[in-house]
Amino acid sequence: MTTPTPAARPANPRFSSGPCAKLPGYSLDLLADAPLGRSHRAAVGKAKLKRAIDLTREVLGVPADYRIGIVPASDTGAVEMAMWSLLGARPVEMLAWESFGEGWVTDAVKQLKLDAIVRKAPYGQIVDFAEVDFDRDVVFTWNGTTSGVRVPNGDAIPAGRQGLTICDATSAAFAMDLPWDKLDVVTFSWQKVLGGEAAHGMLILSPRAVARLESYSPPWPMPKIFRMTKGGKLIEGIFEGETINTPSMLAVEDYLVALDWAKSVGGLKGLIARAEANAAAVARFVATRDWIANLAQDPATASTTSVCLKFTDPAIRDGAAFAKAVAKRLEKEGVALDAGHYRDAPPGLRLWCGSTVETSDVEALMPWIEWAYLAEIEAQKAAA
Repeated sequence: MTTPTPAARPANPRFSSGPCAKLPGYSLDLLADAPLGRSHRAAVGKAKLKRAIDLTREVLGVPADYRIGIVPASDTGAVEMAMWSLLGARPVEMLAWESFGEGWVTDAVKQLKLDAIVRKAPYGQIVDFAEVDFDRDVVFTWNGTTSGVRVPNGDAIPAGRQGLTICDATSAAFAMDLPWDKLDVVTFSWQKVLGGEAAHGMLILSPRAVARLESYSPPWPMPKIFRMTKGGKLIEGIFEGETINTPSMLAVEDYLVALDWAKSVGGLKGLIARAEANAAAVARFVATRDWIANLAQDPATASTTSVCLKFTDPAIRDGAAFAKAVAKRLEKEGVALDAGHYRDAPPGLRLWCGSTVETSDVEALMPWIEWAYLAEIEAQKAAA
């Protein structure tokens, strides 16, 4: 191989889109205060869980009358809890432009047997929100983790809507400005933007969503871990730190450390600025190359966290094999780990540019992507 390797390397090569990079300077020593071997129902456990909820509200700017709960099974569990508990009371629209959104469509249509309107867009695009009837319940992802596109803002969601908006925001929360007045249910997981540990989900409910829970009983059986009401009333303890199942107090401590770090970098504004700077570094690189492009067709909808790229060189014979080979070269060199495209997505690279990633690392990676591309082109020509 004749292509010279770049001189600089990312200090942290972790560009996985989940679990994501830990905060800068992270050390396991930061978890020393975790109440290991203690019950989450003991005073110390309850206090830690309550603080996690309170700090989440503070950093994200969640309105005081919205409930915040820690729930099982990561973001998936949170979305499923919302769908199984809330849907069916009104007509439903399901919006999908990537694999996780497709999964929510499957659950609504095939599992819950709802006669839903389904609107889909191909990878790299989002649906036209102007066509959506928000007097129906609407389920959608804010940021397509596997497609690299996001909702640019909440302007198309009417304040006077009759339906609920159920938003999977797992790769958007803490990196994008979520319009709380337009969202009735918001879900995310700890292992995304703040780089927390897996298996814990967050469920945020507006007063309208709570009113639905207390006035509507779904016609299908409800698993225990999905039940949020008792006797027609919200189980308030869930939203005060009394989790439905046993949480990991080590993971809780890890989340608290990440939240404290978030405050130290300027809170939500600081986190958004970090993600936007990272995405901008990729955009500058892509803009000056004719062999690579952002998968997002409209820059206004391009993600600032899960940035998806595609190779556009017409000389590439097998796009999937080429992209896999480039990602493998980057991993072998130790400059980008887990940077390949999601298995259901178009071939290319997917770089996590969330708030825990340093812009200097993104900038250092860009020449390596060019190196790997040129090296693979060279290998392809040699094999011809």
